[in-house]
Amino acid sequence: MNILLINHYAGTPALGMEYRPYYLAREWVALGHRVTILAATHSHVRARQPAPGSEIVDGIAYRWFATPPYQGNGFGRMRNILSFMSQVWQAGPEIAAGFKPDVVIASSTYPLDIWIAQRIAQLTGARLVYEVHDLWPLSLVELSGMSPWHPFALICQSAEDAAYRHSDLVVSMLPKVHAHMARRGLDLRKLAIVPNGISPDEWKALPEPLRDDAAQALARAHADGAVVVGYAGSMGRPNALDHLLDAARLLNAEPLRFVLVGDGHERDRLARRIADEALDNVTLLPPVPKAQVASFLAGIDIAYIGWQRQPMYRFGIAPNKLMDYMMAGRVVLHSVQAGNDPVAESGCGISVPPEEPLAIADGLRQLAVCPPRERRAMGERGRAYVLRHHAWPVLAARFIAAMEGAR
Repeated sequence: MNILLINHYAGTPALGMEYRPYYLAREWVALGHRVTILAATHSHVRARQPAPGSEIVDGIAYRWFATPPYQGNGFGRMRNILSFMSQVWQAGPEIAAGFKPDVVIASSTYPLDIWIAQRIAQLTGARLVYEVHDLWPLSLVELSGMSPWHPFALICQSAEDAAYRHSDLVVSMLPKVHAHMARRGLDLRKLAIVPNGISPDEWKALPEPLRDDAAQALARAHADGAVVVGYAGSMGRPNALDHLLDAARLLNAEPLRFVLVGDGHERDRLARRIADEALDNVTLLPPVPKAQVASFLAGIDIAYIGWQRQPMYRFGIAPNKLMDYMMAGRVVLHSVQAGNDPVAESGCGISVPPEEPLAIADGLRQLAVCPPRERRAMGERGRAYVLRHHAWPVLAARFIAAMEGAR
């Protein structure tokens, strides 16, 4: 099968996020399929940007379209999106004739690439697949406060509705989207759920040793006889770290220590808050490299992940960070209210309501007094759950089966 995947933000291990297109494509190539990914040269989620042109990465053919740099979510980002879309539209006939795809996947975070994918699919008689990362424009309206009558929201709504009407298959990372998509016109027989995943091979290799400052912070906490609560990931408002700091203040006199590694828009403000409130039981450090995350998680006792109380989460969550926690065999304190809860489903920790520091503190106390053997058993349940439901080989095979059955 020749698979053409359009994803504006697609990355590689060398470039950084977005990783999902790479991991799925790598598994598809291993299964004997040919894969071409079309992506932009500039993306805000990558650590490094590629040069325009074509390259092969682990058997995957990437074609990078030159797009202007941008910051934030204003006009610059829109100019970047329009540049990418116009170039792929113009190159569509040449791509269709040269690659002859059997399947065309529209997979950018925004839904506007469905029209480009549909055009290429029509030129070759290929199956058309729409992959949903987030529910645009609904997430823009509910999370960002955009008016549903904003011109960009109206264009996104038109694209989403067109995708549901014309696609042969819709693949969603979010597990509880059925009612929403049916209301927007999707025949639910065309829907497949393929969440985010992990690469088992990466967890078999010995992890890279942890950077000195992080290793020393963990060692000091353990030397004090404390139970260590860890967080590794982005530090933005959606990550609800203020509520973890509120819980840390409540637990200041108890034998728990908090070590947070990461970066993001809220990091500097959180650092000031830790200093201003003299939260001596909290250590905030820069992000550790991806290759060191497993070493960091091996050094903590409890992993924390939290969310804001947001109506959008009724459609479900698919966080990569939680998959890492579970693969590391860590017991998890999950502060969440969502359509699904992998921690509760797997039995790998305790779930408490979001934005409630007292509940977070109580949950951490419960896990802290658990015997280490019991915490390890919960962590192993999480690891087994991820390998069974979220390993990329499993997910890629599910995706292929759905595409083969689509028509």
